[in-house]
Amino acid sequence: MSRKHGTSLFPLKVDFYVFSIERRIIIWYDVFCYNISMNRVPLAERMRPQSLSEVVGQDEIIGPGKILTEIVKKAEPVNLIFWGPPGTGKTTLARILAKEYKADFVELSAVTAGKKDIEEVVERARTNWNLKIRTVLFVDEIHRFNKAQQDAFLPHVESGLIILIGATTENPSFEVISPLLSRSRVVVVAPLSKPSIMTVLRRALVAEKAEKRVTDEALDYLADLSGGDARSALGDLELSLSIAKKVDRDVIETAVGKKMPLYDKSGDYHYDNISAFIKSMRGSDVDATLYYLARMVESGEDPKFIARRMVIFASEDIGLAGNGALNLAVSCFQAIERVGMPEGGIILSHVAVVLAKAKKNRDTYNGWARAQSLARKSMGCPVPTWLRNAPTKLMKDLGFGKGQKWEAGFHLDKNYLPDDIKDEKIFQDPNQKPYNHNAK
Repeated sequence: MSRKHGTSLFPLKVDFYVFSIERRIIIWYDVFCYNISMNRVPLAERMRPQSLSEVVGQDEIIGPGKILTEIVKKAEPVNLIFWGPPGTGKTTLARILAKEYKADFVELSAVTAGKKDIEEVVERARTNWNLKIRTVLFVDEIHRFNKAQQDAFLPHVESGLIILIGATTENPSFEVISPLLSRSRVVVVAPLSKPSIMTVLRRALVAEKAEKRVTDEALDYLADLSGGDARSALGDLELSLSIAKKVDRDVIETAVGKKMPLYDKSGDYHYDNISAFIKSMRGSDVDATLYYLARMVESGEDPKFIARRMVIFASEDIGLAGNGALNLAVSCFQAIERVGMPEGGIILSHVAVVLAKAKKNRDTYNGWARAQSLARKSMGCPVPTWLRNAPTKLMKDLGFGKGQKWEAGFHLDKNYLPDDIKDEKIFQDPNQKPYNHNAK
């Protein structure tokens, strides 16, 4: 085979048909040096913490008595699933743990990795095992692996050949198979608070010797835009520094533009926000109700989805305390269909405030739940004969519909439930007076 040369993204001529280890080391060393000389390594990567003590904003999992600190202290590796939004340090934590374990760190992305990649990792882990070296496999976006791919890890995780650390932005209860979950600890990695983001940004300015180039107002604005995502904040800072010698709020607005909210219509953020909205109305917190409504609308949530949940809420949570609430919520849904957005937001906010301020009563909802439960357990109970339909003479002779009169409010002094469950109480109203059908 003739020797050919090609050009990579870097201005380096490399021999693509010579794959000796020495040649690859030389090539990647040249590439690494080129990247450093051209400052191609992103600021977020350059600022990545190298130890747990450098990690900011994760006080719930790092510190005396906290899970990650204790794992490192005991030097006993544990399979972990890091669950949290982007830019909170999941990959960083995995790398730090591997370093503390003195283990071989292998990183896969579930987006691009296939069966062959998994097999290569297992073979590498076997080699490490013979050399008495631990292997930490970090799988980013582990929720993107299908069930079969996740199953492939099980025997090697169970045997201890691989120490698995997964990272996911989705709820692992739904996205990670149960056998893997049972062999792992789920660690929630929280979004960084604004003060924590400010700390990260100030560290970066010191490292870049750019403390005097960015105004305090600009830093505050960057922290607001980040949404708790340190990587995003550092990326925005780097871009702003690259286009202006003095960075103020106007420069950031020019560099960053409008940030798209962190929202997924089929993921956790979607369900978390609608849950917070419903619970805020239930708790009669008008401010929180409007806030979570605004978050959903600004994120592009379907307004009809919000309106449908308000219709359900009106019946479920207000019920008998305000019978007009259901009509109002239905009117809101119809208005959204006819008016659309953005004016529909005015209608949504109006009705949401009414529902939040209304008195609450769940008697009908609770009664319906008890009725469903009882019905499932007693579907075979016969309907009392005197309540049955009697369209023929034979059925009347058998007592079907006996004693009934076609009159408004007609009541027989009998138990209307089937005999087997006649003592059950389904609708329980603490304020209800005993019914007297003879009262005039």
